[in-house]
Amino acid sequence: MQYEKIKQQLISDPKVWLVTGVAGFIGSNLLETLLLLNQTVVGLDNFATGHQHNLDEVKSLVSDKQWSRFSFILGDIRNLEDCQLASAGVDYILHQAALGSVPRSIADPINTNSVNTTGFLNMLVAARDAKVKSFTYAASSSTYGDHPALPKIEENIGNPLSPYAVTKYVNELYASVFARSYEFKSIGLRYFNVFGKRQDPKGAYAAVIPKWTAAMIKGENVFINGDGETSRDFCFIENTVQANILAATATDEAKDQVYNVAVGGRTTLNDLFSAIKIALASNDINVEQAPVYREFRSGDVRHSQADVSKAERLLGYAPTYVIKKGIAAAMPWYIKFMSN
Repeated sequence: MQYEKIKQQLISDPKVWLVTGVAGFIGSNLLETLLLLNQTVVGLDNFATGHQHNLDEVKSLVSDKQWSRFSFILGDIRNLEDCQLASAGVDYILHQAALGSVPRSIADPINTNSVNTTGFLNMLVAARDAKVKSFTYAASSSTYGDHPALPKIEENIGNPLSPYAVTKYVNELYASVFARSYEFKSIGLRYFNVFGKRQDPKGAYAAVIPKWTAAMIKGENVFINGDGETSRDFCFIENTVQANILAATATDEAKDQVYNVAVGGRTTLNDLFSAIKIALASNDINVEQAPVYREFRSGDVRHSQADVSKAERLLGYAPTYVIKKGIAAAMPWYIKFMSN
């Protein structure tokens, strides 16, 4: 397996990594994996959506020596100087910092654009000028917009359905322009509904799996937008971490590309509710309530499913967690976090 091979190479020849959005859900999981591989990591975050407790948890999971290889910069990607400071002397950049959430972007398109577009351009410029070996960024499945075909293939996209989707598509356009104009080739990873430990269940824009899990544990209502037959390709965090590390270390032939990051499956919201219920029951938490159905949510696509063959072929990507395995693996963390 390519991922295991790359991890061994990194252990024998450590690199310096920058993870933007390091205090967030995906960023902190990348930090944990990289430190466990004895890498040196610079983290950049402004705590707009990230949390200190995510960094504290990573610290508790690695050795003191591994933690000493991490340096944190309190900064904002909307500030070019912060991006330049963070990028200096770095080998690989994993750019995760963004304002996520379709509903948030509809409520506040200006702020979403400022972070996701201006911030992204700042990071591209800083990475180019620092002459980093690779730049990998978080793209999004929202880029497929209203294109009806399933599964989603990287080359076929439709019209964006939200300001968030527009910003993520613009990221891809900027990355392509930088490859042509400056020969600075990057890789975009189109995430499909990533979930796992340290994903925040709180707030108006919480992702569906932690939000529903928290509600079930507390005996609160679980709201399903629409009839529950909306489907998504849910991707466990370990698969996403694997894709980032493979992309960062990929050959030049694989760069100036975007790749789907998912498992290539489809789970309806009704099936997701049942899967979470079963996982909780296996942890001695029995859920009695039925879900509450309400109107479809503005900006949402009906169905989403990825074709991951391109990532498998060019990156060596091999997802190891299907949704039920991922939910089972994440559930003890969710239960512990909800009980604190």
